[in-house]
Amino acid sequence: VQLQASGGGLVQTGGSLRLSCTTSIFTFDDYVIGWFRRAPGKGREFVAAISRTGERTNYADSAKGRFTISKDNVKNTVYLEMNSLKPEDTAVYYCAARRRTTIVDKDFMYDYWGQGTLVTVSS
Repeated sequence: VQLQASGGGLVQTGGSLRLSCTTSIFTFDDYVIGWFRRAPGKGREFVAAISRTGERTNYADSAKGRFTISKDNVKNTVYLEMNSLKPEDTAVYYCAARRRTTIVDKDFMYDYWGQGTLVTVSS
């Protein structure tokens, strides 16, 4: 495990959470960082990703308008701000790093992964 994801927890429908991803092994300004999630009984799916500089982002349709990914290269941390949470957002959320310039939504194209943080949204 090269990345550390944190910030998960239990929240009610409509609530908010902010996830954080960091590492002490390398600097994020050399990497595209992505967030993925795995819901119970489902495969891992893309949520959002941000470029090396933080200038470009990409979101899954399920995240658009509700989630915001941001990057602080000074703190070497990437955040996923999640608002208007729904029960279907319940999942283990993983951050991943890709040592390329292009933002992609395929998990096998990422090089390093964190251990995941559990988000549970109650109805």
